[in-house]
Amino acid sequence: MQLNGSEILVEVLVEQGVDTIFGYPGGAVLNIYDALYKNSDRIHHIITAHEQGASHAADGYARATGKTGVCLATSGPGATNLVTGIATAYMDSVPMVAITGNVGTSLIGKDSFQEVYIAGITMPITKHNFVVRDVTELADVLRDAFRIANTGRPGPVLVDIPKDVTAAVCEFHNKPVADTSERYDLKEDDLRAIAELINQAERPVIYYGGGVTIADAGDDMLAFMRRAQIPATGTMMAIGALPSDEPLNLGLVGMHGWVSSGRAVDEADVLITIGARFSDRVATNPSRFATRARIIHVDIDAAEINKNINIDYPVVSDAKTFLQAVMPYIKENRHPEWIAKIGDWRARLDYRPKDSETELKPHRIMDILVKATDDDTIMVTDVGQHQMWAMQYCKRNHPHQFISSGGLGTMGFGYGAAIGAQFACPDKRVIHITGDGSFHMNLNEVSTGVKYDLPIITVIMNNSVLGMVRQWQTMFYEKRYSSTTIERQTDYVKLAEAFGGHGFRCTTPAEFEAAMQQALKMHGPVLIDCVIDRDERVLPMIAAGATIDDVITN
Repeated sequence: MQLNGSEILVEVLVEQGVDTIFGYPGGAVLNIYDALYKNSDRIHHIITAHEQGASHAADGYARATGKTGVCLATSGPGATNLVTGIATAYMDSVPMVAITGNVGTSLIGKDSFQEVYIAGITMPITKHNFVVRDVTELADVLRDAFRIANTGRPGPVLVDIPKDVTAAVCEFHNKPVADTSERYDLKEDDLRAIAELINQAERPVIYYGGGVTIADAGDDMLAFMRRAQIPATGTMMAIGALPSDEPLNLGLVGMHGWVSSGRAVDEADVLITIGARFSDRVATNPSRFATRARIIHVDIDAAEINKNINIDYPVVSDAKTFLQAVMPYIKENRHPEWIAKIGDWRARLDYRPKDSETELKPHRIMDILVKATDDDTIMVTDVGQHQMWAMQYCKRNHPHQFISSGGLGTMGFGYGAAIGAQFACPDKRVIHITGDGSFHMNLNEVSTGVKYDLPIITVIMNNSVLGMVRQWQTMFYEKRYSSTTIERQTDYVKLAEAFGGHGFRCTTPAEFEAAMQQALKMHGPVLIDCVIDRDERVLPMIAAGATIDDVITN
């Protein structure tokens, strides 16, 4: 059938299973928006307050579902406003297709109105990007974009479409969705050698990351752990891959992870790394990280092997394929002395904050949140101290329940991502946890939440400072608080009402508990202003370049 480029775009999106996209219109994409208008019964377009919000919403949609998120923007500033969201998805291996309009092909390279070379700008932060100059290539380019975004290590792909291509006509035929599954060459001899090392280990530890969630390998890893009685410690990106109450789950490792987890990794004789990349937030001093251990590294991306840490046994594979392949060679085993030693560390060394009934403590806010909400609630965070407190205390038992910007650390990520998660999972409660600094980055997206009557509850940890940076200034810069005491005068209750939502202000645990109970019964967005002390710190903490021997706990 004969279709124009905009109609072809819609048809391919439907073909790829896309039912929701996030975007903002403009001149270069008017033809696309006209096609979306005509196909509104097939694809739900969500207009955000800003293109960055659209990119974060597509990201949150993808993280909540495992499906590919899609965002759309016009040329020039519309396209460049997507960049931070694309980079956020790239750093955290999130499948996304970003579609941008551009000026007509005859105007490209002439500094035309709202022209930028977005393909060049995004080249370092995408798996691949395309500029479509011929409408006859558009359908297959779009199919390639979805295939690439989902093949191997997931990530964002950008497709830039000049305006005249969106209007040009050609023949279109549907095609089956490409198979994105991959096979990995796991040799039996290598599997036997790895299994033998694990079977003979006296102090084994699993260090796991977001690759376990991406591969849906949590149950496989749990079976592996239980068979050989191997404790496991994970990264923020893997929260929920294992149940929080699993005895062998040691919880978080790294800069703000638990002391017992850091000790376990430091004293392990075999470290089985699955779907994690030894980032500087875990291997804070690579030359002194897990020096007693033989290290097995399982990662879908060969470029991660030996990038940050020297590996003894490299395995290029997704987590599920490896775990299922090695499992027949793993023996039933027990390590009572090792488990007891870790248990002693957990009892003696792990940080325990003090409670208060007269002032709001960060851990109490998280405890109340967890108790007030259902087990399938999705927690979405911004970046900063609040993110670390949420990471430590918002226990999640299922994958895709904790959504946060890890690698890029994007302040302002949270509300857009919460919008995406809420559209992805309309039957689940979405809680947005933020700080006053992060919230001000993209608070305009509250208007989007109100427009679509989204029941997102935003919990603002309000200390009137840029808390994480201030914490470093306190500890390492002799309390020279350069540009971190912001003390904005924003009234969040009035702000919520101005947008058309609801607001509360809390200074005690009892007030917050009452506000949560009311918020859970309300329709539409709610902002809860939680006033906390500016000197609250995220502990424990291992500074950059330090090790578990240098951990700060008070």
